[in-house]
Amino acid sequence: MPVKKYRPVTPGTRTRVGIDYSSLSKVKPEKSLLKKLHSTGGRNSSGKMTVRNRGGGHKRRYRVIDFQRGKEGIAATVVSIEYDPNRTAFIALLEYTDKEKRYIVAPDKLIVGDVVMSGRTAEPIVGHALYLDMIPLGSSIHNIEMTPGKGAALARSAGTYGVLMSREGKYAIIKLPSGEVRRVLVSCKATMGTTSNPDHGLEVLGKAGRKRWRGKRPRVRGVAMNPVDHPMGGGEGRASGGHPRSRTGIMAKGQKTRNVKKASSKLIITKRKTKSRK
Repeated sequence: MPVKKYRPVTPGTRTRVGIDYSSLSKVKPEKSLLKKLHSTGGRNSSGKMTVRNRGGGHKRRYRVIDFQRGKEGIAATVVSIEYDPNRTAFIALLEYTDKEKRYIVAPDKLIVGDVVMSGRTAEPIVGHALYLDMIPLGSSIHNIEMTPGKGAALARSAGTYGVLMSREGKYAIIKLPSGEVRRVLVSCKATMGTTSNPDHGLEVLGKAGRKRWRGKRPRVRGVAMNPVDHPMGGGEGRASGGHPRSRTGIMAKGQKTRNVKKASSKLIITKRKTKSRK
């Protein structure tokens, strides 16, 4: 989906680059698939701030997404492609032949009127959900399960996809968007194609207010604080702040934070790529 620039009629639109939503369906969300969504503002049950830089934001309603694609062997028609305020990718409303409606994360190039299926009878076409032992090698896939039947967990955000590289016994070898190569059981499902809204990363908000509408409050740099507030604070003049680290002292460049005893670590073949440090 293309991006669009705005005429500089205000300071906020001067640098703004937005997504062109003209191809989305101009419909209201399916009422039966909406749930209440309460904002915490970063506070816990006792009112104490436990997560900083959160608060405000526009009121939202959660769209219930079918990540399991459990209705196997039943054809579904794409009724609409809609915007979802709770995720970066778009969502598609499916209507099955038994008149049941469900939302899924919309694959790129999926249009209204397309027919999609799930299960053993499905074909390797964009939008169809198949088991990993049925998908052709080299295919781009998204909404990948990690545990059979639990629902999609990997490659769900805008413009992401994994690549099915090979199969070894009961495992499929998948290269993930992060660059990590890992084993996933072939009894897990994945959806063919890539996720929608691939130009999401090109969006420029243009003003601080749009960030506030999304529920994000200002974030103060550590070097601008006092030593009592941050390990990188203090110093005469504009001090560099020393070694980059978080407010709690976790090193920002190079320190590994993954739990070495995590059970799924044995399934990782190649770890994700890290940014090269100059």
